[in-house]
Amino acid sequence: MEQIEDQLALETDLVSPSVYENRLTECASCTSLHDKTTCMHCGCFVQFRAKLSYKHCPHPEGSRWEEGDGL
Repeated sequence: MEQIEDQLALETDLVSPSVYENRLTECASCTSLHDKTTCMHCGCFVQFRAKLSYKHCPHPEGSRWEEGDGL
């Protein structure tokens, strides 16, 4: 988590805390989440990806995150 926080400190295009929590909630309910941290579709740490406004959920059946929630 420390490495994720360090990297996020370098980012400027972040979502609000409420959007972040909504995204993580969606990830937590996804069967493609491995070890509560890693998306099996893209290999990313969801705690990092969910915080970036320009990222989307990579689920092959369509994003599980709300449309436009990062804008």
